[in-house]
Amino acid sequence: MPDPTRPQGPRIIAIANQKGGVGKTTTAINLAAALAECGRRVLIVDVDPQGNASTGLGIGAADRGRTTYDLILDAAPIAEVVRPTAVPGVLIAPATTDLSSADIELVANEKRSFLLHDALRQRAIDDFALDYILIDCPPSLNLLTVNAMVAAHAVLVPLQSEFFALEGLSQLMLTIREVRAAANPGLRIEGVVLTMHDSRNNLAQQVEADVRATLGEVVFRTVVPRNVRVSEAPSYAMPVTAYDSASKGSQAYRALAREILGRHEAVTA
Repeated sequence: MPDPTRPQGPRIIAIANQKGGVGKTTTAINLAAALAECGRRVLIVDVDPQGNASTGLGIGAADRGRTTYDLILDAAPIAEVVRPTAVPGVLIAPATTDLSSADIELVANEKRSFLLHDALRQRAIDDFALDYILIDCPPSLNLLTVNAMVAAHAVLVPLQSEFFALEGLSQLMLTIREVRAAANPGLRIEGVVLTMHDSRNNLAQQVEADVRATLGEVVFRTVVPRNVRVSEAPSYAMPVTAYDSASKGSQAYRALAREILGRHEAVTA
């Protein structure tokens, strides 16, 4: 029997970590592409003012038209913001540097934490027949990240396999708890995925052991390796699954997509 408590519509996952350079945008792009290969329709909502997810999917700054700035700050119709990408089954709501001023502009708005939540629940979202919405958050715990967490059903945390990996994770978890208590009681941890992992490195192995010992089953079995193909793909405006389908990076993101789908199917069965 389907779970009657399961949210209707697409599952919304915020991809967040206040530490930059951990593979957050890379995970958003490549997880979306891998889910699309599994037959799911995915929307990436880019709320990072750097707009790297938009660039990485071939949407140049001059071609973005209406963006997530308009969606959040001006309540633009979502149909005017969402656009297709060259990846079948993957859509994007692009971002520009206009979002850099969002925190200041949102301060006086009484609904400042709920604007993205409301935008992603416009009736028109049903027209896209989405299975997943992945929100690519900025590398900070600002109002845009809080908006993403209030809008989301769950948070996926990319964690780089390095010495300071666990530093800052406690602050992120605290923010998630605060959002859950104040605005989104249904918010869950989708999981933690280790990224840029070098299995030949003793430190990386120790970090993985520490993270798994600390967080247990919250950590995905899938580990994304440090892989040059993953790094090269964005410069060709392609996910790694299209740039080099046989690479270790492609295999890892496909495995992550299958693991996420498997978890969801287990919950809804």
